[in-house]
Amino acid sequence: MLSKGIGTMAARSLSTVHVPAFKPKWVFSPLSFCSSESKPRKLVLYSKPGCCLCDGLKEKLHAAFSLSGPDPLHDVVLQVRDITSNPEWEKAYQYEIPVLAKVLSDGSEEILPRLSPRLGVELVHKKIAAAFKQ
Repeated sequence: MLSKGIGTMAARSLSTVHVPAFKPKWVFSPLSFCSSESKPRKLVLYSKPGCCLCDGLKEKLHAAFSLSGPDPLHDVVLQVRDITSNPEWEKAYQYEIPVLAKVLSDGSEEILPRLSPRLGVELVHKKIAAAFKQ
């Protein structure tokens, strides 16, 4: 009689076990660790072909984006715009290039102060990080 009671108890306990049909999957985005913002930060570099100052700034910006530190810039997207492809840009920036602008959340642009070609990558990194904090 005791063995029959244990068998019935075992059957009852097995019948109440609930196994979920699926396991939740965790999806991690590498950019989510780079910034507290949901959208990547954007910069626009107004340039033109053959502009050595523009090419130098572009190289320094890419190097600055790859630096690690307290204010990482890994999520910054750089868009290079050729002013010769748009008459409005050419008229506005033909004597000023390279011109660097920060894209604001509403899509408008804020022109950043000119970065000296003599600045090192670390200082470019600091200045860009400071611009995004404002």
